[in-house]
Amino acid sequence: MTPDPALCSPRANAPPPGDVVEARARVVVFLTRGMSLAGWRAAGIFDREIAFYRAMRRRVGSLALVTYGGLADAQFQGELGGIDILPNRWRLHANLYSLVAPLLHRRAIAQASVLKTHQLNGAWAAAIAKRLFGTRMVVRCGYIWSAFLERESRNPMRRRAVRALEGWVLRAADRILVATEQDRQYLLGRYRLDPGRFEVIPNYVDVALFRPRPEIPRERRLIGFVGRLDEQKDPLALIEAMRGIPGARLLVVGDGPLRAELQRKARERYLSVEFAGRVPHERLPELLNRVEVFVLSSRYEGNPKAMLEAMACGLPVIGTKVPGIENLLVHGRTGYLCEPRWQSIHAAIVALLDDGALRQRLGQGAREHVERHCSLERVIDSELAALLGEPAMRGRAPAGR
Repeated sequence: MTPDPALCSPRANAPPPGDVVEARARVVVFLTRGMSLAGWRAAGIFDREIAFYRAMRRRVGSLALVTYGGLADAQFQGELGGIDILPNRWRLHANLYSLVAPLLHRRAIAQASVLKTHQLNGAWAAAIAKRLFGTRMVVRCGYIWSAFLERESRNPMRRRAVRALEGWVLRAADRILVATEQDRQYLLGRYRLDPGRFEVIPNYVDVALFRPRPEIPRERRLIGFVGRLDEQKDPLALIEAMRGIPGARLLVVGDGPLRAELQRKARERYLSVEFAGRVPHERLPELLNRVEVFVLSSRYEGNPKAMLEAMACGLPVIGTKVPGIENLLVHGRTGYLCEPRWQSIHAAIVALLDDGALRQRLGQGAREHVERHCSLERVIDSELAALLGEPAMRGRAPAGR
């Protein structure tokens, strides 16, 4: 099997006229195992995910995505602003494709200046490519795969296999990007890695898209939630927390296996809950600007994008004191922390709904935090410095720690 020259040719990835290329490099990004551009679109996150790589490609001049979608992914070419697509046009199983993709796309990958992973899951594809071609590899960990699996899987063999894969990939990496200092400490303790290879870079937010919109009136006592409707996010606790709050309404954005149970419980408790399902990412700022308070009731997190986007919209946010949230929010300054129990979430909602001055102060602090530490440009600067092994560009300070 040979790669498709039309998809792999570096000539196809020449920067469009007018782009300012600051570093002449070719970056090849490996998507999460099993993920495709069509999958991003179906999940409503295509625009959010691809915006980062569009911006990066403008800065380096050449970028390609190794995806798990078939030829349907190639149809996205016109929406990517010059990014190349290296799809699974052979329709191989995701596990097999993750092993052989470096060979199937060898003409494109061998020309890369640097390899980057989108997440840890599937990052071994990049590690194999590094072994084959000797290319610099940067591993991004938006969340720690093994830590999440410890909570989600009761299969000890699967957990051991993931730890072995994760450790092998991280030891092979030239740089390791983590979203939080807690993630860095976890990986250092588990795998005894060189601390000098780590960089703490938070998830980014498009602060021009996610911003306060004064022309959209806040709806009194409307509470917002955005996320998957599964056990990790614990939306059942949020439903319970809504009980007995006069006039309170809940807007739930997202879908998942708990949706039917959530709808049933909301009916049984006579709660006012709107289930919006999945919505396109570009619609989220409008929905977030409608609500007075945002709640993330998770049992654990990485560096939650939904909460960062709510903060960027100037919303007062309530988060549970769990990994990934308690290190993001400063209680009373950038958000409101509570225990991961419905009673504590209930008390936090009541406290914010009844105190307009507190909501305003927390919303302002949240917006300032995201602008200072998580803007797209700051995160791009920091990632490019890690990818290229150079100081951050344009003289900006790196993303906040």
